[in-house]
Amino acid sequence: MTAPMPKRSFATLLAATLAALSATAFAQSWPQKPITLIVPFPAGGGTDLVVRAIQPMLQKELGQALVIDNRGGAGGTIGSAMVARAAPDGYTAGVATTSTHAVSVSVYPKLTFDPLKDFEYAGFIGTSPYVLATTPALSATSVKALVAELKQKPEGYSFGSVGAGTVSQLLGEQFKALSGVPLVHVPYRGAAPAYTDLMAGQVQLMFDNPVGLVPYIRAGKLRAVATTAPNALLAGVPTFEQQGVPGFGQSLWYGVVFPRNTPKPVVDRFNAALNKVLSDRAVSANLASKGVNAQPGSGASLRNAVAQDITYWGRIAKSVGATVD
Repeated sequence: MTAPMPKRSFATLLAATLAALSATAFAQSWPQKPITLIVPFPAGGGTDLVVRAIQPMLQKELGQALVIDNRGGAGGTIGSAMVARAAPDGYTAGVATTSTHAVSVSVYPKLTFDPLKDFEYAGFIGTSPYVLATTPALSATSVKALVAELKQKPEGYSFGSVGAGTVSQLLGEQFKALSGVPLVHVPYRGAAPAYTDLMAGQVQLMFDNPVGLVPYIRAGKLRAVATTAPNALLAGVPTFEQQGVPGFGQSLWYGVVFPRNTPKPVVDRFNAALNKVLSDRAVSANLASKGVNAQPGSGASLRNAVAQDITYWGRIAKSVGATVD
């Protein structure tokens, strides 16, 4: 004869069952109002352009408006912290990048969120290589020629980044170590203001993804010296490896996260909508035209990438001594 279930165990089981049913019912009716998607970088930069490329079809698939809220600053950590603190009701999500969720934990000692514990991962958007771009005022068209040119006046050059504590900065720090030139790091609040100063020669070089850089490169306002991986938009620009320079093969990923404890059915529903949009040929072609490879997948695969990249970029940050007070 089976022993009766203890009252506390039965009550716990009942509460869990009711909570699961409630979450499922909520997800089935979600969304019933616009969803805010926090982009942790200013408008006009690569991350912003990628999100706006998928916004129309994604909101059509979800049946509600997807409101983009640009909250730049501190290498994307301000906006990411806002997502972490938001109510887990399914109506606030955020864009996560390699910089905000893999690099930040190693370079911001006072980071106010835990990339692995404070978010529910909804999935990738896509991946993109990095480009080493320079002001046209420099004449070099290869990595080795650039290093040689910088060494002619080693105290007179600086590199920009899209923010302190980003991959853009760490790659610049790596290049600084490679060149042996004491380049001064100049962090910006996002890509757009950095491009303006780079074109004007206020800074001489920077690493960023091709999404925002390519139009200026094609217009002759910036020069692409090398990429971290082959890219169709810059077919004539050799990679670092092709130029005999190892250690620069990194790519940037973009993804979507929700605050911790957002109901799993809601996150799964968003993942399904996101993957359907990314699998659309017109959307993937649009992203490809911006230098981004669409990457449908699971939230778990994005979370695993974050965990792996925290370790990888932690080693890089330590090796170049990168830290942000």
